[in-house]
Amino acid sequence: MSFRSALPRPRTSREIHRPLSCCVALALTFMTGGAARVVAGSSTETAGPSTTVSINTPMAPPAWAVLERELLRANSIACREFFQKYFDERGYLKCVERWGGDDGPDDAIENLSDWPILHALGASDSVLEMYKKGWEGHLRQYTQAKTKQVPFARGGMYYKEFPVMFDWLHNGEGLTPFDLQGLADPNDARFQARVRRFAGFYVGEDPEAPNYDAAHKIIRSMFNGSRGPLLRKATAVDWAGDPIEVGSRFKPLHGEHNYTQMLAHFEKYNDIVGDNPMNLEATSLAFNAYALAQDPKYKSWLLEYVDAWVDRTRANHDIIPSNVGLDGVIGSGAGGKWYGGVYGWGFTVRDPATGKMANRNNHHLALTGFGNALLLTGNPKYVDVWRKLIGAVNANGRKIDGQMMYPTMYSDDGWYAFTPRRYSQGALNVWYWSMDPRDRQRLGENGWLNFLDGKDPDYAERTFAQEFLTIRGHIVGLRADRTTPQTRLADDPLAYNPATVYALVNLMLGGLYPGHVGSPLHCRVRYFDPEKRRAGLPDDVAAIVDQLTDTQTGITLVNLNPVAGHSVVVQGGAYAEHQFADVTVNDRKRAVAAPSLTIELSPGSGARLLLTTHRYANPPSMKFPWDQTRHGTVVATSHSK
Repeated sequence: MSFRSALPRPRTSREIHRPLSCCVALALTFMTGGAARVVAGSSTETAGPSTTVSINTPMAPPAWAVLERELLRANSIACREFFQKYFDERGYLKCVERWGGDDGPDDAIENLSDWPILHALGASDSVLEMYKKGWEGHLRQYTQAKTKQVPFARGGMYYKEFPVMFDWLHNGEGLTPFDLQGLADPNDARFQARVRRFAGFYVGEDPEAPNYDAAHKIIRSMFNGSRGPLLRKATAVDWAGDPIEVGSRFKPLHGEHNYTQMLAHFEKYNDIVGDNPMNLEATSLAFNAYALAQDPKYKSWLLEYVDAWVDRTRANHDIIPSNVGLDGVIGSGAGGKWYGGVYGWGFTVRDPATGKMANRNNHHLALTGFGNALLLTGNPKYVDVWRKLIGAVNANGRKIDGQMMYPTMYSDDGWYAFTPRRYSQGALNVWYWSMDPRDRQRLGENGWLNFLDGKDPDYAERTFAQEFLTIRGHIVGLRADRTTPQTRLADDPLAYNPATVYALVNLMLGGLYPGHVGSPLHCRVRYFDPEKRRAGLPDDVAAIVDQLTDTQTGITLVNLNPVAGHSVVVQGGAYAEHQFADVTVNDRKRAVAAPSLTIELSPGSGARLLLTTHRYANPPSMKFPWDQTRHGTVVATSHSK
């Protein structure tokens, strides 16, 4: 199905603000550059690349809007308490620094995951300031931190402000907040320099980091980073780090009771040479570098690498292989087994903490790379490859004891680890990226999607209310935490990180929560405050996305302030990748033809907008709307009165 294909005509309104009485006639004003004001109702009205809509309709604040604003405020307050407890005046995490898969540098900064998104939604500037202090501090902290027994980290766990070499399950976790910093502050010079330097480790610009083999289109090892790839079998020490006191001093969250068990945990984590689908997470570095200034070299590398994985998946009967050898041949780095390698389809190991066998197949982390390629091109083949993977796995379902069961793993003996549920890794992404109703059917019942379908108008109010309890739980845990900097591991505070943005991303942005995998943000809209020149909703303004189809986006905006007006810029997509063709308010349609438009909200006003949206129509850009240019024209927000 084409991204541009027609869908059934959606409803033009939805009662998501039930406390309100009947709508009042809406006064709209459209302005184009310095053109004269045109009042809604004239027979033919068009707007150029800088469209402004003035809304004067009175709207009593809906419950969801009050909760949304208060949720942003509560998040900001909770984050301050978290930062004050766990970070010092230098921005260092107050913990014992370690290297490894059980606890390491990635966990230190993962404690601030979701903070850049929170600020980009409209939370306090202090959230961004604290994140940046913690980011800078942890770079110094883990550059200074050195191992004794792990050879490649003896000179520092970070080199050139980046992990020396490790797998992308962990690299992705540690880079999660950094990869999203551009949503909040893309003009930070240090951020821009790092984005380009980090991408350079993979596009072939740094001779000390020969991670990528352009001839075979592979990243040469599962362990890769600023010191290049590890081209030997990994040892348990490489994964577990230096010896550590366990039990009396530390309590590793993976459940090990002593260092011997930590080594046993990683005993079989050996086959890392050659490419692994998790390495597709590294494409987020090139995506960010491209989004800074559209330098084509980053796009070219990203698409070359992702396309190589598309080809491998097709060649492997639509199932992404979990190992590609140094010669570029599927499975040649793991004894000829396409399902081999650490974290591969056949990676089942004994968990020493429980004594049970554990299936640790992480091929699904590759989804980040296909999403990055889609953001750059809009090409549905990057969605289709994962759709076919889901179908190929489920085609191996079978009846076991009279019940249909579906596999999750593969070995020499074929498919195994059957469960009653169909394989669905990435199914939500497939639907979101395609907007194909057939992909929606695969998801079944889903509260957010039911809301978008108009079946549960109270969903937003209930969900926002529940998020306050989530924040409360984090703060209760934080205050009860009795660890000290001498008895605390880097991942101990993770459970108490109060930044709670999952529902806000869904409902404010019509987006997918990016998780902790170093993924860019996929969303239908974003908001900016043109008065403060920052990302996020202006003070007192609330927004909710209540309808998503292939071609239409429904949003309600409301100004909760009864005495002061506000302007808000609405942008198509996190990176202006979507184009608005027109906007309809109160059955009046006006042209937009730009990736964003400005909404002027009078005191105590609000309205629902229906935006015809051409998805993936523009090259992604981190620039704020007032800094963007398209074909030499400043778009979306420049207007006069």
